[in-house]
Amino acid sequence: MPFKGFHYQLPEYEAITPQTHQSYHFTTLNVRGEERFKGSLMTPLKLTEHLNRCLYDSISKKPETIKNYSDFLNNTTLKDRECLIYALYHVSYEEVRNYEEVCPYCEHKHQITVNISDTFNFNPYPKKDVLTKRVKVNLPKLKNVSVYVKQPTLNDEIVALKTLGSRPGSNIEVITKTLVIEKIEECVQDKGVNSKEPLMYTDKVDILDAYMEMPSKDRRAISEAYDENFGKYGIELKVKCVCPKCEETDDTNIDLVQQFFRVLYES
Repeated sequence: MPFKGFHYQLPEYEAITPQTHQSYHFTTLNVRGEERFKGSLMTPLKLTEHLNRCLYDSISKKPETIKNYSDFLNNTTLKDRECLIYALYHVSYEEVRNYEEVCPYCEHKHQITVNISDTFNFNPYPKKDVLTKRVKVNLPKLKNVSVYVKQPTLNDEIVALKTLGSRPGSNIEVITKTLVIEKIEECVQDKGVNSKEPLMYTDKVDILDAYMEMPSKDRRAISEAYDENFGKYGIELKVKCVCPKCEETDDTNIDLVQQFFRVLYES
């Protein structure tokens, strides 16, 4: 007879996202989902699209406000996704795994055994305005320039990768840094007096070009404003490691995305 699916209820894992406070239930990642990654062209855009789709397809119960995949992309922040990846990882794979650590003191590579759930910390965003909140940052060096910082969504990331991914001089790290910028405002001055309406840059290409021209101190001001208002709210996976070579102790943050793909390709 034709196969129509297993008659078995798989275990579920609930994840409550730290920034939008939404409740998702996940079942284990199946072989079809794993093979979708392995058979794809692993460009940053493809990886991101597959990761988002994989998360969405693994949801067994989602919030009432999330009606479809588009809603998921537009109402899930990058920090929320880290939590959802943890949930899918938790329900799909063994908790105890070997993780490759590079000692920050002597650069010695060594394996550590990690129980992921023991490293988990959760810092929720205190309000419900994370998707609408904007923070104006007056730059310390470019004193006539202000940057408006926000918390980017999964859709913001996809749009930026499609728009900027092939642009000469750009890279994933820079694109990721500019995701938090909604717009840049420059006040044009003539002898100390504002002579025109402020120049507004909202196009992603313009924002990237402007960002690349900023002094490093201004870049740090943007990062600090984002971290203080948005970035510190999420999950953290931290483990204490002792280097077997130099015996120094270090608190290591586990990159769950990297670990997720590492486990995936070992399956």
